Amino acid sequence: MKGWHARYAEAGLVIVGVHSPEFAHERSEAYVRERLKTLGIRYPVVMDNSFRIWKAYNTWAWPTTYLIDPQGLLRFKHIGEGEYERTEALIRQLLAGR
Repeated sequence: MKGWHARYAEAGLVIVGVHSPEFAHERSEAYVRERLKTLGIRYPVVMDNSFRIWKAYNTWAWPTTYLIDPQGLLRFKHIGEGEYERTEALIRQLLAGR
């Protein structure tokens, strides 16, 4: 995500991280802020302690990646690690169609 943000933000890519905690200590705003700083994450991250976003997108695993086009349509969903090249190709495709 950090790499895609660095490469494509100026082209229009907007990344919004959604933090849905797995463990109780991950519900703390201070903890999340410190982790974002430590990891060098510069794109916005929302805290989803109530799992509203998690449920709205029918998420069931960490991590899950979604690509949503400028019209708000879900264009891609990937559960788990991997598929980075495919995801990046779709990012470029969606940005080209803006």
